Amino acid sequence: TEDLKKFAEFLKQYPDTTTEIEGHTDNTGSEKQNYSISQKRANAVMNYLVKQKIDKKRLTAKGYGPSQAVGDNNTPEGREKNRRV
Repeated sequence: TEDLKKFAEFLKQYPDTTTEIEGHTDNTGSEKQNYSISQKRANAVMNYLVKQKIDKKRLTAKGYGPSQAVGDNNTPEGREKNRRV
């Protein structure tokens, strides 16, 4: 949550900035379920920022599911890297 606090402060300092909050998952489970989970992750971060007094009009939340992997989904470490916002 420290990173989120810093990000909220950044957005407060730059009130004309808009951002897309991206949610991601690993490839475990169904594709439909992963897209739902990733959207919920992105929404949770957006809701946190709104509670920090960031105007919701400046924020977009998008769930990408497992489509943009940064780690190897064949290893526990890789899957952990892929579960992110």
